[in-house]
Amino acid sequence: MPKNYRASTGVSEFYYSELDESDVATLAPERIEYLQTITVESPQEPVRAYGDNKTAEIAVSSGNTTVTSAFHKLPVEDRNRLLGLETTVDGLSSYGSSDTPPYVACVFAKTHEDGSKEWVGLPKGMFLRPNIAGETKADGVTFGTDEISAEFMDRDVAGFSEEKSVIFGRDEKGSTVARDALFAAVFGQAYPGTTTPAGV
Repeated sequence: MPKNYRASTGVSEFYYSELDESDVATLAPERIEYLQTITVESPQEPVRAYGDNKTAEIAVSSGNTTVTSAFHKLPVEDRNRLLGLETTVDGLSSYGSSDTPPYVACVFAKTHEDGSKEWVGLPKGMFLRPNIAGETKADGVTFGTDEISAEFMDRDVAGFSEEKSVIFGRDEKGSTVARDALFAAVFGQAYPGTTTPAGV
C-alpha cells in the first residue's frame, strides 16, 4: 500500500466518558461538538551518560502527556462532568479546594480533505479547571472560545503489551475499522449507534 502524505485539515468528533475503578467507561461516550483546536503533547528528552570524554550511552526520558483543547463553547453540563463539580438543584456550579475531577478517557478525530480520518485516543486522565474570562463587546462581534487542559497517564489497553497514554489509528474514507477498535480499546464500548466489533 502506498504511503499517504495528505495533511489533516480539521478536527471533529470529540468524545469523553468517566472511568470506573477498572478503567472502563461508566456511561456511553458523550460527544462535545464544535471542537476548534486540540494539542496533545508527549515530550521526550535525551539523557546522556559520559565516559572517556565522550557519550557512552543515550537514554530517553518521557515527560507527562498534556492536552489543551478549545471549543466554540464548552457546555455547562460537560464542564461539570469533566471537572466533577458540585452543583445545586437551582443550576449553580462551583469551584472549591476539595474538588476532585474524575478519571476520563477521550477520543477525537483529525480529518482530511479526502474523507479519511486519523483517530486519537487518550485512555486515562483528568481535566483541570479552566480560567474564567470575558471581554467587552466593541465595534464588531467577536466570538469567544472555551479552553480547557488535561493531564493524561499510561493505562493498560487491550492489544498492547505495555501501558499506553496515547493511541491512534487511521481510516480511509468510508472505513470505520480503526474507529471501532479505538472506541472498544479506550472506552470498552462501541462507537455510539453501533455494536462492538467481533473479536474486540
